[in-house]
Amino acid sequence: MSHRCLTHLEAVARAATVRDLAYALDVDLTGGDELFRTVTTVRFTADAGAETFLELRPEQLLRATLNGVELPAGAFAEGRLRLAGLAASNTAVVEAAYAYTHSSQGVHRFVDPADKQVYTYAQPSITDAPGFMACFDQPDLKAPVTLSVTTDPSWLVRANSEGVQTAPGRWEFGATKPVATYLITFVAGPYVEVSDVHDGIPLGIIARASYAEVLERDAPEIFEVTKAFLDRYHELFGVRYPFGKYDQAFVPEFSWGAMEFPGCVVFRDELLFRAAVTDTERLERAAIIAHEMAHMWFGDLVTMRWWDDLWLNESFATYMGYRLVAEVTKWPQSWTRFGVNRKAWGYAADQRPSTHPIAPTEVADTDAAFANFDGISYAKGCSALRQLVAFIGDEAFLAGLRAYFDKHAWGNATLADLLGALSLASGRDLEAWARDWLRTPQVNTLRPVIEWNADGSYASVAVAQSAPAEFPTLRAHRIGLGWFDEAGTWQRTEVEVSGELTPVPQLTGVTGRGLLLNDGDLTFAKIRVDERTRAELPALLAAQPDPLARSLWWNSAWDATRDGEWPAIEFVELAAAALPADPDVTIVESIFGLARYAAGRFVPADGQQAARQALANAARTLLATAAPGSGHQLAAARNLIAAGGDADRDLLRGWLAGANVPEGLPVDAELRWAILGRLAALGDVAEDEIDAELQRDHSDKGEQEAVRVRACRPDPAAKERAFDLVVTEQGQSNRIAAAAGSGLWQPEQAELTAAYVARFFTELPRSAGRSGDMLALLAKTVYPVYAVSEDTLAAARAALAGEMHPLLRRALADETDDLARALRARQAA
Repeated sequence: MSHRCLTHLEAVARAATVRDLAYALDVDLTGGDELFRTVTTVRFTADAGAETFLELRPEQLLRATLNGVELPAGAFAEGRLRLAGLAASNTAVVEAAYAYTHSSQGVHRFVDPADKQVYTYAQPSITDAPGFMACFDQPDLKAPVTLSVTTDPSWLVRANSEGVQTAPGRWEFGATKPVATYLITFVAGPYVEVSDVHDGIPLGIIARASYAEVLERDAPEIFEVTKAFLDRYHELFGVRYPFGKYDQAFVPEFSWGAMEFPGCVVFRDELLFRAAVTDTERLERAAIIAHEMAHMWFGDLVTMRWWDDLWLNESFATYMGYRLVAEVTKWPQSWTRFGVNRKAWGYAADQRPSTHPIAPTEVADTDAAFANFDGISYAKGCSALRQLVAFIGDEAFLAGLRAYFDKHAWGNATLADLLGALSLASGRDLEAWARDWLRTPQVNTLRPVIEWNADGSYASVAVAQSAPAEFPTLRAHRIGLGWFDEAGTWQRTEVEVSGELTPVPQLTGVTGRGLLLNDGDLTFAKIRVDERTRAELPALLAAQPDPLARSLWWNSAWDATRDGEWPAIEFVELAAAALPADPDVTIVESIFGLARYAAGRFVPADGQQAARQALANAARTLLATAAPGSGHQLAAARNLIAAGGDADRDLLRGWLAGANVPEGLPVDAELRWAILGRLAALGDVAEDEIDAELQRDHSDKGEQEAVRVRACRPDPAAKERAFDLVVTEQGQSNRIAAAAGSGLWQPEQAELTAAYVARFFTELPRSAGRSGDMLALLAKTVYPVYAVSEDTLAAARAALAGEMHPLLRRALADETDDLARALRARQAA
């Protein structure tokens, strides 16, 4: 049903009206495959005679009363239930039937193809709590929630608070602490569970029954990092985990990585590893676990007042997540992974048309809020916090956070509240810092300016800072400068950069090579290298023992390529030369991925096959030298598959048949599907082979992969079917639609798929019935990335001139900006 998004002005007015709020939610999941029912009882006080509204989006509103009086049919329109003539004390009761979704919004329903079991979970996102209850859906109207669920007696139900099964199929949960509506959840189905207790906190991990073996295998590591993170947060924050139990539910088809529901964090169940993984993936899982746990304080205990302070949630959680992984787990290279992966995401986001401040002064409505869940709020915000810690010191930073939690626990806060606490703790006025870092968008570029003496020493060194003309802010950056001295030892100094040019007199007369700005990665700025360093990069990367420093050189090379300052083939050749010898698998995996992207989009068409083959050859080299069973071996195999061409068909075919498989390499379901997808794109897989593989792996992942592999085939009927799944068929799950889209476009198939480029831009905006979030997901995953041409750019811009959902418009505009960059990068060759 159509509904109006909530504006900030409406939220402010409603928050001034509604007080002393509490919810009782009774959910009945026994009504069939399409619909479920809930009864929401909303109690609150207000000024007598005032008026407000509840939000709900049911398939059918069955009954609604206010203070015992039935509300007229006309009180409900556009997803809002008008409550007029309020008393001092009010009770609204709303009974409604809602539709299950397959897009991880509202209440998602999933049938596991492995055993036909049904699983559900509630995902209120930031605007979807009205998909299962009547509520005041804004973050500053926090309230205790008492939940009851009626369901299949064989099902397990978990929610934010402790619950018990009071009768077969009837679950009752105690009232929560005050929480915002976007934090309400329940998870119901024939889930399996493993339990533990740590420091008096009950711990649970749940997953669907077909993942029982995977859960049993992964649970010890998940419990290990969970306990370590709890201990460290208690130590750093001075506030114990405040929500009683700590469940972690791994659920199917979750659209985000995870969601920080207090007491019952929900993760996508791809984070339970059913196949072999590298340390990179285990590190990322730990970082996500730590990120969501940080939200128990940043977001759940203290909640932003409105979505303009989203960064109070996401920037802090990202920072604390990677920090804790580095401090208390077996993956100290956490910040290296952040640098070559998440931070690159932040740099890209901050240079797109949709760039915005980390902490914008205004977010007009919830549609605008949704758009800000991006690399700026997460990665750039995290980097700004690293710069803040470098500026005021860690002790003052943590003291300010403790004061902030103490003052605002169970309530709401703003940027001003946090800055006040940090300023008091540090003795520094942070208004100027906040203005430059949090209130202004876009990114600075730092370049070394070097004059050389005849003996090769530095005659002078300075750091030049620039900013885009439309966003001219030059910020203060506390950075490290690193270089190799004459003995080959890595040296480091620190400098405060400000203005257009900052001299570095301490390097005058120093003999050095490989000068690296931002050594230690303390700031958020694009970094360039001098021409001597650029020429020596292969040797410098090989000589550099610090993976974080290597990641900064890689980021610099990538960003120069993305900006069209370096020809893309230079980046590809650098990756092919350096990655087989890099000892850090997080760098290997991340940079291989960027190099494949460059080979497919930035390298001119006539050079792409050679670029991909260079990467495939580099992967072969790494595969030949990697230790059996190591992450490097698995990363090499994956990249050989992804970059492989006609010359690699026989090898890949052999692996499927079990022939010539390197010792220690597990050709499991994940790797088999990857091989089939690449062979399918090369025209070497028939339908019956896909069917046979699906019989081997009849899981939901297998079904998704079968859809993707079919879409990869250079067959007109396969392409038409994939396009229909993306654009036309509304009943498919989010995963199936995305899988079809990811297979549709292949670099070798530009002629075959050319007709779908224009159709994508004209038909996706008319794809009625999908949410803005789902449309944005499809725009990002199904954009014709390999159709790099002026014609594609013209079609995209024509589509953007028309009517479409604002979230779709933003996603298409950003992807189109990336397309324009790809065109410029090809011209740089």
